[in-house]
Amino acid sequence: MTWRATFTIALFFAAAPPLSQAQTSTPSTLPSAPPFTVKTFEGKTVKLTELRGKPVVLDFWATWCRPCRAAMPHLDAVQKRFGDGRLVVIGLSVDEEDVDHDVRRFARDLGVSFRLGMANEKVLDQYGPIRSLPTTFFINGQGEVVRRVKGYIDPETLDSYVLELVNSGPLSTGGR
Repeated sequence: MTWRATFTIALFFAAAPPLSQAQTSTPSTLPSAPPFTVKTFEGKTVKLTELRGKPVVLDFWATWCRPCRAAMPHLDAVQKRFGDGRLVVIGLSVDEEDVDHDVRRFARDLGVSFRLGMANEKVLDQYGPIRSLPTTFFINGQGEVVRRVKGYIDPETLDSYVLELVNSGPLSTGGR
C-alpha cells in the first residue's frame, strides 16, 4: 500500500473537527514555515522561499473532502481580491498521484484560479501530521506560520485571517 493510500484511509477514519470547532495554532507552536518546492498543475514551479515578503495561504485538500470543496470558492475569492501581489494562495491536493488528472479536472470544474498542485511526501512530512482536511496554514511575509487551522473556515473568518496577514507584513498598505 502506498503512503498516499495509507494517508487517505487514515484521513477517512479520522474524526474531523466539527465546522464550528476549527482549531488554530499560534506562531509559538509553529514558528517558521518549512521551505518547499512543488509543481503546479500548469507545470510551473512554486518555491516558498521565492515568495518571501508575500503572505501565503497554504491549503491542504482532497477531492473527496466536502469541507475542502466548500472552501475552494472562498480561497479563490481572497486570491482574486488580493491578487495584486499582496497575497498568494496555494492549494495542495493530498489525493493519490495516480488520480492527478481527476484532481486537475475537479479544480478546472470548480473554476478556481489560485495555484494548485499535488502535495508530495516531503511537504506532507514537513507540514504534518495532517490528520484533518482541509488544513490551512497562514504564513506571513517573513515566512512564519502565524496560524494553522484544521477544518473548514467560513468566509468571514477566512477574510479576517487574510486581512491579518496582508495588513501585518511589509506589503501592508496601512489603511486597509
